[in-house]
Amino acid sequence: MSASSARSAAIAAANYYRVTPTLQYKATHTAATFGAAVFNERVMQARLPKSVFKSLKKTIETGSTLDPSMADVVALALKDWALEHGATHYAHVFQPLTGITAEKHDSFLEPDGRGGAFAEFTGKQLTQGEPDASSFPSGGIRSTFEARGYTAWDVTSPCYLQQTANGVTLCIPTAFVSWTGDVLDVKTPVLRSMKALDVQARRILKLFGHSNIATVTATAGPEQEYFLIDRSFYLARPDLISAGRTLFGARPPKGQEFEDQYFGVIPERVQAFMHESEAELYRLGVPVKTRHNEVAPSQYEIAPIYENANVAADHQQLTMNTMKTVARKYGLECLLHEKPFAGVNGSGKHLNWSLGNGTQGNLLEPGSTPHENLQFLVFCAGVVRAVHRHGGLLRAMVASASNDHRLGANEAPPAIISIFLGDQLSDVFVQLKKGSPKSSKKSGTMNLGVDTLPVLPKDAGDRNRTSPFAFTGNKFEYRAVASGQSISSPLAALNTIMAESLDYIASKLEKAPAGKLDQAITALLTEIAKEHSAVIFNGNNYSEEWHKEAAKRGLPNLKTSIDALPVLASKETVAAYEKYGVLTRRELEARRDICYEQYCKAVNVEANLVTEIARTKILPAVTRYQTELAHNFAALKAAGVKSDAALLNQVSEGIDGLKKSLGKLDKERSLHVHGLVEEAKHYCDAILPTMLEVRKFADALEAIVADDLWPLPTYEEMLFISK
Repeated sequence: MSASSARSAAIAAANYYRVTPTLQYKATHTAATFGAAVFNERVMQARLPKSVFKSLKKTIETGSTLDPSMADVVALALKDWALEHGATHYAHVFQPLTGITAEKHDSFLEPDGRGGAFAEFTGKQLTQGEPDASSFPSGGIRSTFEARGYTAWDVTSPCYLQQTANGVTLCIPTAFVSWTGDVLDVKTPVLRSMKALDVQARRILKLFGHSNIATVTATAGPEQEYFLIDRSFYLARPDLISAGRTLFGARPPKGQEFEDQYFGVIPERVQAFMHESEAELYRLGVPVKTRHNEVAPSQYEIAPIYENANVAADHQQLTMNTMKTVARKYGLECLLHEKPFAGVNGSGKHLNWSLGNGTQGNLLEPGSTPHENLQFLVFCAGVVRAVHRHGGLLRAMVASASNDHRLGANEAPPAIISIFLGDQLSDVFVQLKKGSPKSSKKSGTMNLGVDTLPVLPKDAGDRNRTSPFAFTGNKFEYRAVASGQSISSPLAALNTIMAESLDYIASKLEKAPAGKLDQAITALLTEIAKEHSAVIFNGNNYSEEWHKEAAKRGLPNLKTSIDALPVLASKETVAAYEKYGVLTRRELEARRDICYEQYCKAVNVEANLVTEIARTKILPAVTRYQTELAHNFAALKAAGVKSDAALLNQVSEGIDGLKKSLGKLDKERSLHVHGLVEEAKHYCDAILPTMLEVRKFADALEAIVADDLWPLPTYEEMLFISK
């Protein structure tokens, strides 16, 4: 295989990379290191006075107010523990509206006034920090000269130690607000929505006669899909570096059509990366469980066990950061963009969501006879009602320029939000529409016909990978979440709309006459089934027939982010978020505007890259090839040799098309559009399609230009050369 010098060097680096073992896995089992870098319950109990430990544990488990007098005691224990592990600094870690993690580091050291220093960490330093808030997105809530913002210790998410080659930092999970009290992060809405969900779920459980009711919490377990490519290829692709996705690239001769990547044997280098990533995540207390090859070449997945939703959100950010860091140690680059390569499957983050507590268990566990389990049916009906009423909000919560490339394609859930309940529950809801349900389809067993193989228990219904919101046994899987985004905003939305739904149900049932609760429940379930079953669909969500059927059912089809984002500040969304104290209208409008801004910025960066790469890399390369062909044609003609100019003409036509499309892109970008929404629409409707025109000509040229002249690593190289 011939190639340009830069590509040849990248190919050689990828081909000759050899894994150097770094883990002492035989000496120490991972079980012994799990949570070793976390100030968890076990460590707190050992280091805190008994009364302080009990008070802190009560706050964590019940959400009760933290006793301020305890802060200094906790801070002292945290400092001693961190210093024993080599920490020199502490950092308030928060999640601003940039979509990534932010942190401010401070040293433990304080001068003693006599030429020396001592380590100090107070309760005030633990509970409150003050990073500059002026340079974070605020959607107009704050002027750039208004700089003051506060981070507030989130006691429900454990502190941990982040270790690098040259030091250790104590990390403190926090919320982030402005000086005026406006929410500037994605964590605060999660905490508020969990409180609202707890209040409303307890009302339902009380109706069912429960008296000992522990705090009801949302649980989450996000399945993270990602790509790994050799870092040498990544560094030779300006589009991957700055945009996270390839803006040019012809399809390789082989893609994913053989379906041989999915759950295939994991390459050695990738598996070494996985082992070290998991070892670091175990140390940080992240309960990662599953890993495997995904559908596309060079695509993989990591998934954790479910945990408290707030902690799961923090752990998900740690997971993404850890994978990015560890990948580079193995000469790899971890790509979290939703569509880094055209023509192969993109990446999502399937968010498994449920709710429950320590006394009543998982509240979405149907049991073997769900038609008789009224408590489960009430919570399940609450989900159905919530998703039907707020499907547009769930779509808006995953809206971004990058996720638009994935949603709606035959590889991911469509932009139409519907619910898959499976055969068993769908049958129960059909019965509910007619009145009281009488039966549930049985699960049964499966005999494989081989004596040495076990008889397998068979679920009562199949799974549906095309559904955006699917019931999967005792939880719902929200499959539209973007690969690179924080799960916090989708979680806050799910919790809020579920709280609203449970509030509606509880308010109805609390009016039931004495001794008539079961009849009132059945009647209300029938009402919900009749009014909201339009959102239930078990078929192929990719089919054109479903799109037509969904329109008849009145389900919104918000195909692009520009279509979806208005829902963030719609009347229905504002009413729900304000009623439960999650976010105000002002804060929701700010988030909507930030999303518009980020959309415009993302597409603008891509347009910059398309212009730069096409003019400085692709056009010079193809022009050289055109010159070679022209010289060759002229020389043959001068020698009296008959020659075909078809290839020269094809290249010349491609160059003309590339230049004209670049000119068109320049023209579209020079147009001055007034207003943020109109600007975003222009990027969506005009800039993106024109970028695709440029790509069409460039990719066609890649397929015919001499390989030694092509300047960019190809899809074939990036996706298939040895890992």
